[in-house]
Amino acid sequence: MIKAVLLDDEPLALRQLESYASRTEGLEVLAACTSASAALPYVEQADVLFVDINMPDVNGIDLVRSLVRPPLVVFTTAYAGYAVEGFRVHAVDYLLKPFSLEDFRQAVLRVRHILEVEQAARQGEPGVLHVKTDYKTVNVRWDSIRYIESMSEYVKIWLDTQDTPLVVLYSLKRLMEQLPPERFMRIHRSYIVNLSRIRSASATSLELEGVSLPVSESYRAAFRTWLQSKS
Repeated sequence: MIKAVLLDDEPLALRQLESYASRTEGLEVLAACTSASAALPYVEQADVLFVDINMPDVNGIDLVRSLVRPPLVVFTTAYAGYAVEGFRVHAVDYLLKPFSLEDFRQAVLRVRHILEVEQAARQGEPGVLHVKTDYKTVNVRWDSIRYIESMSEYVKIWLDTQDTPLVVLYSLKRLMEQLPPERFMRIHRSYIVNLSRIRSASATSLELEGVSLPVSESYRAAFRTWLQSKS
């Protein structure tokens, strides 16, 4: 059962969320709140937070950024312009009001997909990443990964064993949490690299076999430290 918290300062919108949730199999609502302060005691127990962005007491994006261990997040809003900011905080989905019951259920399916992958990772054998792609679970050995590339709410996992990447509904941040930091490094908001695959590198870029990747300013200090440890 997926545990959800619903947060929207508009009572009508909150009631619609509750209605959709009650008609969605496998979803349990822990709390339905009109303010962030009322929702916060329940958020740590939740698997997913459905949250409006424009609220008078706190912006929904700022609320998610303030959480130490945020659950999965689905933003609900009437303003399409917040989509990019939503994905920057690793939202699973972004529902533009007015959205349908089917839209809501598709968001829940995305949440379920990610939770199943994370559960498989916790229970799986060491050295193997479990991902879902094309409606099936694939076991990916860490040592077969060259690099991982973000594309909005999906990622491409580039492997030594095939020419085309695995395309997975996931975020780089959550994926990085499942990989060993001594073997993989985030070098850019769009890239994770297998450190053993680096052929050459500078402070601002690196070369893998057949591809060059940038090292962004936010990650250069950590990457420089790693480079120095290898010299």
